[in-house]
Amino acid sequence: MKTAVRDSANLMRLLGLDSNQVSLSSKGEAQFPVFVPLPYLSRIRPGDPFDPLLLQVMPQYAESVDAVGFVEDPVGDLKVEKSPGLLHKYPGRVLMVVSGSCAIHCRYCFRRHFPYELAPKSLQQWEPTFRYIEEDDSIHEVILSGGDPLTLVDSTLQSIVERIASIDHVQRLRVHTRLPVVIPQRVTDTLCEIFSSTRLATWVVLHINHAREIDGEVEQSISRLRNAGATLLNQAVLLRGVNDNVDALHQLFEKLVDCNVSPYYLHQLDRVAGGAHFEVPLELGQQWIADLRKRLPGYAIPLFVQEIAGEESKTAL
Repeated sequence: MKTAVRDSANLMRLLGLDSNQVSLSSKGEAQFPVFVPLPYLSRIRPGDPFDPLLLQVMPQYAESVDAVGFVEDPVGDLKVEKSPGLLHKYPGRVLMVVSGSCAIHCRYCFRRHFPYELAPKSLQQWEPTFRYIEEDDSIHEVILSGGDPLTLVDSTLQSIVERIASIDHVQRLRVHTRLPVVIPQRVTDTLCEIFSSTRLATWVVLHINHAREIDGEVEQSISRLRNAGATLLNQAVLLRGVNDNVDALHQLFEKLVDCNVSPYYLHQLDRVAGGAHFEVPLELGQQWIADLRKRLPGYAIPLFVQEIAGEESKTAL
């Protein structure tokens, strides 16, 4: 993370691009800085301003254009925040925003405006959250999210997992992360030990939007997590210019199942301010899923969903 590319000028220089090829957004970059780790950068095609991996991380001028219906909290996180960093949106599970840091800044991120600075920063500060979970025996699953929970050092992550495991009625741990994909070296022996040693059933939800995000090192990180006893799922977002055609989706979902990762959700874009240029018409997504059912086995087809603020579950499309 220390060596990540942190500005669009350097990103363009490293990829052999110039200002005539890319319409940048200084406003968007000021609000949400560029952050691209070198392992991910190595998978972006040099000289291609339309590379689907580049489009996920490059601040484009379209970010600066206000769009009706695109807001700072599109999924209603702040309305279900029970205490700083603790979201209780759905029955039976809670979500902890354990880190405000990410190993990559995705331009369509639905939490790009989230007030991370208010969330707890230490195990002691999280103690009210743990007490909230202890007092509600209907909570059977705790989700670690962010930011990215794997930006925490192993010792801190282990302390959090052990504290959750000490609550008898919690049975499952779910970790939402992009780190095994963008910096696969993050999957350390210690991390695998954390997952393999806990009594909790462990689910790791990756976030991969394009088949070219999966290289040999990513495959190894996935294999190590699976060998540690984690069940692996993937959430993708339908993104204009990135995966908005049936062939790109086919390649992604087939690559995932070849790696023993279950395609879990394909999300219709959360309508976050600054992300309107990524939106794909819902009807196209529906048609592509229908087409994919003719190409792929059922277990390779994700559920096409949309998260609607105030609803008690994702809405199947």
